[in-house]
Amino acid sequence: MFLWDLTFFGLTPEYRSALFTQIHEIVFYGQGGYDWNIIYNMPIWLRKFTFHKLQEHYEKKNNQSQEDAYQTSIKNLKTASSDKTINPPSYITKASKK
Repeated sequence: MFLWDLTFFGLTPEYRSALFTQIHEIVFYGQGGYDWNIIYNMPIWLRKFTFHKLQEHYEKKNNQSQEDAYQTSIKNLKTASSDKTINPPSYITKASKK
């Protein structure tokens, strides 16, 4: 008699969690291009390929937005340092003294 952790052939809890997380992320970040049943029944190699392509896309998008934000902040710093004068906003008015 063998003393196995599992008494049947199935997915381990860790693998199930990873599988369902991957399916969720493909469906969620696929923005309506995939549904749960299609991804669940998809061949493993194709599901992994799809997951990695989505991951690459969102990493590039995130890096690009960070680069754009950095360039904008550098541009704003250069503009602020070249003026050397501080102008009050136009909406500030002096309160009347009564």
